[in-house]
Amino acid sequence: MIDGLPVLVSGGHVVAEVHGRVGLLTLNRANALNALSLAMIRDLTTMLLAWADDPAIVAVVVRGAGREGKPAAFCAGGDIRFFHQAALAGDPRLEDFFTEEYALNHLIHHYAKPYIALMDGVVMGGGMGISQGAALRVVTEHSKLAMPETNIGLFPDVGGGWFLSRCPGHIGEYLALTGEVIHAADAIALNLADVFMPAADLPGLLESVLDQPMDTGEQVLAAVRARAQAVAAPQIAIWQEAIDLHFGRPALQAIVASLQQDDNEFAQHALKLLGKRSPLMMAVTLEQVRRARQMTLADDLRMERDLVRHCFHLRPGAASETVEGIRALAVDKDHAPRWSPARIEDVTPEMVEAFFVSPWPAHAHPLRPLA
Repeated sequence: MIDGLPVLVSGGHVVAEVHGRVGLLTLNRANALNALSLAMIRDLTTMLLAWADDPAIVAVVVRGAGREGKPAAFCAGGDIRFFHQAALAGDPRLEDFFTEEYALNHLIHHYAKPYIALMDGVVMGGGMGISQGAALRVVTEHSKLAMPETNIGLFPDVGGGWFLSRCPGHIGEYLALTGEVIHAADAIALNLADVFMPAADLPGLLESVLDQPMDTGEQVLAAVRARAQAVAAPQIAIWQEAIDLHFGRPALQAIVASLQQDDNEFAQHALKLLGKRSPLMMAVTLEQVRRARQMTLADDLRMERDLVRHCFHLRPGAASETVEGIRALAVDKDHAPRWSPARIEDVTPEMVEAFFVSPWPAHAHPLRPLA
């Protein structure tokens, strides 16, 4: 223990503090937009478990560190460069990363005390995973929420199948396949956030929560809600009918064909986004979201653990769609991924189904304890 806190292993990339009866977690990797490393996942888990058992702590607040003069970021996701290096090197920590990240996501969804996420700035991928289970999700005018994994040949994990599938209509399929970014008003309308607050008010919010006596978690929640402000009308509602029409189609090829027949602005924009994504992983993602609609969170996370294992092992090394996608986006940065297959019409049901066959028997699944 250091200063009454467990020893942390991320070298300062997670800062844990106690103010009165509130625990404050700061993601402190601002130069990487607070993207999660395995060490950070372990620190977050360690602190949440410790504070869950500590009667002196009544609530937890999590935020992202910022950089002077730079746009805000809560958490831009997982460390995809690590994924790329680990996959090519056969590093077993890649397996640990996803098992421990998904267990952390589950812990947050079921946390025994109010967990409040200040989702200022970029909130993508893994950042959604550590915020969607919060008792209170605060967004600002800077908030940019997305599950953009299909852009790197992956799928919306960290419970993405579960929370996207519960958006109204077929918006979940739309967000999952396109990776489209949404802002505060749309996030609240889709139940991906709870309250809006100007970013300039966050320091005052923290001061009121951390420096004033708080005897219960409900008092902390009330103090945050008291500072919430009205938000503009959501924009995504304008496109709800079009989204349901196109993204409610039974298969990926039918979705694309439907969009091709519609010359309005929304359809053409969506078509352009889909044209950049991995055809195979879009088909896997569509199946994931639709299966998850009938699943518990725990079952969805187990399914996603199966899927991510297959992303790196069905076609290992550089043959992986995910390795290729990360190469094109973040390593070589040529933005010209060589997807295989390259065309949607060449994706077969057998290719997709292979991702949903668990590589583990139920009794040996790495997430078997989740309930």
